[in-house]
Amino acid sequence: MTTNPGPPRSVATAQRLNDAIKRLRARLRSESGHHAIGLTTTQLAVLGSVVREGPVTAARLASLEHVSPQSIAQSLAVLKAAGLIHGEPDARDGRRKLMSPDPSATELIGTLLAGRASFLSRAIDHVVAPDELGELEKAVELLERLAAADLGDGGI
Repeated sequence: MTTNPGPPRSVATAQRLNDAIKRLRARLRSESGHHAIGLTTTQLAVLGSVVREGPVTAARLASLEHVSPQSIAQSLAVLKAAGLIHGEPDARDGRRKLMSPDPSATELIGTLLAGRASFLSRAIDHVVAPDELGELEKAVELLERLAAADLGDGGI
């Protein structure tokens, strides 16, 4: 008689990591005041990319956000209507539009990021023991590597 050992350890770890990331993202959204803004998570992610990368094309935004051009177009339409971004013809290629943030968008993203950083800083100070800070640094490095992983399979 053989026993089923269950899923490989990496699968269980992957599920725990996924669950922890979901809970942390939800907490960060709550702590930063994200819910009061009236934009979806996707729209805020696109806005953040425009603030960081702008002026930027819709195609570049789709690539950065790992979403379809149609999804980017929908988000950009909402952000334009809200006055948070504007598009101008590319001086080098008039067929393309470059998206740039309104100063209010830059301020909004800065406020959200500051709220998230404040929460994380306080949580680290409260939950992580001084002798665990090195482990946290290693965990952050691992998360950065996971986020940058190129598995060459086009995703899921």
